Amino acid sequence: MQFGTFLLLQSPSARPSQEIFARGTQLAQTADELGFDSIWCAEHHFSTYGYLSRPLMYALHLAKETDRIRVGSAVVVVPLHHPLIIAEEIATADLLCGGRLDVGLGRGYQRYEFERLGHDLSESRGRWEEGVDILLKAFKGQPFSYRGEYFKFGETTVFPVPQQRPHPPIWVVGQSPESIAATLKRGFNLVCGGFGVSIDQLREFRQGFDALVEQEKLDASKVQVSIQRAVYVTESEAEARAAVEEARWNMRVTLSLRHNREQVERGHAIAVPFDGEPQTADLLERYLVIGTPQTCVKRLQALQQAMGINHFNASFWFGDMAHEQVVRSMRLFAQEVIPHFR
Repeated sequence: MQFGTFLLLQSPSARPSQEIFARGTQLAQTADELGFDSIWCAEHHFSTYGYLSRPLMYALHLAKETDRIRVGSAVVVVPLHHPLIIAEEIATADLLCGGRLDVGLGRGYQRYEFERLGHDLSESRGRWEEGVDILLKAFKGQPFSYRGEYFKFGETTVFPVPQQRPHPPIWVVGQSPESIAATLKRGFNLVCGGFGVSIDQLREFRQGFDALVEQEKLDASKVQVSIQRAVYVTESEAEARAAVEEARWNMRVTLSLRHNREQVERGHAIAVPFDGEPQTADLLERYLVIGTPQTCVKRLQALQQAMGINHFNASFWFGDMAHEQVVRSMRLFAQEVIPHFR
C-alpha cells in the first residue's frame, strides 16, 4: 500500500495566513523525510474551513521545498474554473516540478463557494463532464475545437503540455454510483472516504465498484483505489479523545457545507451539529483512525478489507490540532503503522 498525507490548511480559530501556510510546508517536509509517497492539497474558498484556494500553485511550492515526495491536488474543483485554464496550470505545474505531479479532480459540493464565484451547483455534473473531456483533449497538445452546453470555442492549441505523458496520473473523488461509474470508465484512479463517510458506506461503494466492473466488463487492474481518513496516533487516551473532538469540528463543518446548512460568520466556519450525529465510540470505530499504533493498524486493516485499497491518504492536521502533536502523530504512524502494510 502507498501512503499520502492531506492538507486542508484549516484553522477554526483563524490563525494568520502566513502561519498556516508555513505549517503546511513544514508538514510536507516531514512527510518527505518520513518516506510518505505523496502529499495532497485541497481547494476551498472563503472560510476558515480551508485557506488553500490554489492547490496546484501550492503543490508546486511544496515540490520545490521537498526532495522526492509526489505532490498533488485533492482536488481541483473543475466546475469552478475554465477547463483550458486548468489544463495550462496542470501542465505548467508538472513541468516545473519535474514530473512529480498527481492530479486530483472533483465536482465540488459547497453551494457557498459556487454562489460566490458566480456558479450554480446544480450544473456541476454537466460542467464536470465537459471540463474533463476538454482537459484530456488539451493534454494532447494538438489543435481541437469544442461545442458543448457550457463550453464552446474554435480551434485551440494548449501550451505547454505536461511532462508526464499522456498526462499526470488522474485521481477522482467518487462518493456516488454515478461518480464511481464515470471514474472507472475513464480509467482514472478513485478516491473515497473523508469526513462523514462511514466504513459501512465504503463497503457499499466497493460493492458498487465490483458490480460495475463485472457488468460493463471493465479492466480495473490499473485503477488505484484510495481512502482518506483523519488520523491521530498516540499512546494517550486523553489525547485520543481530544483529537476526536477536533475531528468532530471538521465533520460538522464538512456536512453543513455539503447539505447547505452552513454558517460562516466573518469568514469563520461554524461547526453545526446535526441530527443522528455519531457518538465518540462510533466515530472511533467507523469514521476515524485514532488511537494507539496497534489500534490504527487494526482500523487500517478493516478499511483495506472493506474497500480493497492500495493507497491510503492520511489527514493528520484537522481542526485546531497543535503543530507539535501533528508532527508526533506523523512520526508514530510512519514508524509503527506503515511497516505493517509495506
